[in-house]
Amino acid sequence: MNTIKLIVVEESGEREIQFPVRRVVNAGFTGRNQEAVRRHIEELQKEGIPSPESTPTAYEVISKLAYLDDEIEVIGRRTSGEAEFVLLCSGDEAYVGVGSDHTDRELEIASVIKSKQICPNVMGDRVWKLSKVRPHWDEMILRSWVKDPNGKKAIYQESSLATMMTPEDLMAFVRGRVDDRKLEGLLIFSGTVPLIPEGPNFGDYFEVELSHPRTKQKLSCTYSVKVLDYLMAS
Repeated sequence: MNTIKLIVVEESGEREIQFPVRRVVNAGFTGRNQEAVRRHIEELQKEGIPSPESTPTAYEVISKLAYLDDEIEVIGRRTSGEAEFVLLCSGDEAYVGVGSDHTDRELEIASVIKSKQICPNVMGDRVWKLSKVRPHWDEMILRSWVKDPNGKKAIYQESSLATMMTPEDLMAFVRGRVDDRKLEGLLIFSGTVPLIPEGPNFGDYFEVELSHPRTKQKLSCTYSVKVLDYLMAS
């Protein structure tokens, strides 16, 4: 089992927990405005990405692909990150973190679920108790940044959590999809928010942040992307 070490950030300080990851689910098309979701699906169809039979969607992910690393390795140059909040479900408490469902965009055209297995899910090692931030959930802001070819950081995504399914609705949706109806030990990657530029960025840097405007606290996840290309042609 993949056990990850996390730091719970509280008003009184920080404490470390060990979280055993039993399952990982990548949710998708989780916007509250499903009409806007359908328009987004139509845009993806133009890029050759198959449309789902229904929305929201849920994809199983190999549990050991939940990474806390600051560098990931990928095959090919057409991969990109997605800003997402992460729900961590334990027996008596749920936590919220921030991360990225890094995806191979070439493979996504052939198989969405396989494109989720060839790249890791990356998240930051700091989390909040969901119960502590839930009262002002819709005010929290999810952002991501990439770097342009000159190395300059640029905003890539920005949206409040008011545009996405609530954590309760998301957990209920996933619970209804898993065969034993159990959420304990489950990581749920939330699905993402729209891009600001047109089309994905296939760069080597990705940064995600979830900010709480009232407390000024932030969770972050930053990683570099290394393309495996060290073998010479025969």
